[in-house]
Amino acid sequence: MLFNSIEYLIFLPIVFILYWLLKSNYKNQNVLLLIASYVFYGWWDYRFLSLIVFSSFLDYYVGQKIEAEQKNKKKWLLISLCSNLGLLAVFKYYNFFADSFASTMSAIGWEVNDLTLNIILPVGISFYTFQTLSYSIDIYRKKIKPCKDIVAFFTFVSLFPQLVAGPIERASNLIPQIEKKRSLDTILLKTGVFQIFIGLFRKIAIADNLGVYVDSVYANQDIHNGSTLLLATIFYAFQIYFDFSGYSDIAIGSAKLFGFNFNRNFNFPYFSKTLTEFWRRWHMSLSFWLRDYLYISLGGNRKGIVITYRNLILTMLLGGLWHGSSWNFVIWGGIHGLFLSMEKYTFSTLKIKTFNAFGYIYTFIVVLIAWVFFRAVDFDSAWSIISKWFTLDFGLLFIGDSNAFVNALFLMSLGLLIDLKIFKSNVPLEDYGTKLSVTHLSIIASVIIILLCLFYSTAENFIYFQF
Repeated sequence: MLFNSIEYLIFLPIVFILYWLLKSNYKNQNVLLLIASYVFYGWWDYRFLSLIVFSSFLDYYVGQKIEAEQKNKKKWLLISLCSNLGLLAVFKYYNFFADSFASTMSAIGWEVNDLTLNIILPVGISFYTFQTLSYSIDIYRKKIKPCKDIVAFFTFVSLFPQLVAGPIERASNLIPQIEKKRSLDTILLKTGVFQIFIGLFRKIAIADNLGVYVDSVYANQDIHNGSTLLLATIFYAFQIYFDFSGYSDIAIGSAKLFGFNFNRNFNFPYFSKTLTEFWRRWHMSLSFWLRDYLYISLGGNRKGIVITYRNLILTMLLGGLWHGSSWNFVIWGGIHGLFLSMEKYTFSTLKIKTFNAFGYIYTFIVVLIAWVFFRAVDFDSAWSIISKWFTLDFGLLFIGDSNAFVNALFLMSLGLLIDLKIFKSNVPLEDYGTKLSVTHLSIIASVIIILLCLFYSTAENFIYFQF
């Protein structure tokens, strides 16, 4: 089920009403949420519910065993790691590595039979796998105690607002909220509704309309000059931002309707002076997950400067691979890892913490170049685009449908102005609704609904569903 669908528009208020009718018993609320979450996910393909149920059973059991059998806790953690990552490897990466192996063998003159499998990628598997892994690792590190309530734990894994594309919630934040009585909070309700509307506006009005131009250019990149490809990539940078931050807004806002506070996932990343700052603001639940469970596990910055750079680059390479089974994503991660390492060296050498105002431009340029590899279909296509930029193959812009182009430019500018207003207020978007009266909230909601009707796009899927 998609957030930007009629089905969700019907599903959400029904679950909301039933949920608060059960307010006298939070355990019954959890049962309802669990059933609703399985319906939400099964709407796409009910067969893959078995994977979520398996991961939930596995890590619930492993969590108990790690706590009870301290001498064997490493064995139980390995069982969790191997099982969860094994499922992810089969469904997401097997065909990628099989193709890569066959191509390598072919390059040296050895032909091999087709080794790929006819399987599809279950939506959200990357997100709930990381979520359950963090639970087992935190118990192993003695940061949390295992959850004794099996319904509460299953609800933690599958809670529908964050099930498909995050935010990747930590057990230490979400399980305590699930295990206690909740009351209908008018502040959460108001801020949640506001954030849902902002998310819908970001996705439907801005991201989808930007995507029309981006898709038309990237689908025929060979016929376009460098200036058109540059503009399409700039549009893509904001398309993916408004698409994924919009999804996160709807997820966080929906959770608030049920009394839950999710962690922040975006904090205006394009207002960053360094790439280091960018990653503290972009997809924060993933970047902090990679830091806490991968970078630190590799040794972090505790074993000398060379090992620190190695760990940083390796973390970003694996972070790139997490996004998709393609060498383009690995290169995207590698670019970020390389520049993050260069920044760390520069800051340690010059004893500074950030760059001046020029840092905004530098950061956006690096991010923009990396986005080419993220968006292009393969390495050759990405390299062709970048080559046209650096050989100054510029000329007149391709506009295409002038009305669609103007709409996309207008909506992107409007979205950035809204972001700038909220950013300068020093109030997180998650809390911004508290600044608004019911009248102001109603006016904003009405304006957003009008904009959605005026600029509605037929695009449906969120970009991060493919990861």
